[in-house]
Amino acid sequence: MPKMNVKKGDTVEVLSGKDKGKQGLVLRAFPEEGRVLVEGVAIVKKAMRPNQMNQQGGIVEQPSKIDVSNVMLVCPTCGEATRVGHSGTGIDKKRVCKKCGAEF
Repeated sequence: MPKMNVKKGDTVEVLSGKDKGKQGLVLRAFPEEGRVLVEGVAIVKKAMRPNQMNQQGGIVEQPSKIDVSNVMLVCPTCGEATRVGHSGTGIDKKRVCKKCGAEF
């Protein structure tokens, strides 16, 4: 299982697949599976039965999980997709942009 440098709330860019080049917010991370759920990416249609929350039922569009190796973190400072470095140790460990050196 790959090490995940992506967390919930991060902005990522898709590197491969039908949504290549799109950016979105990570809605949820699944570290045990090495997958992430990204807003507006990998949209699939799912048939839903009527229930308390969805009274009508029918076909609903929702994002599906994509592999973490297919996304790259977008630096909030320089605005580009970048690799992630780490600075500090233990409790002070921070994620750092490899291009501009800004902390995430």
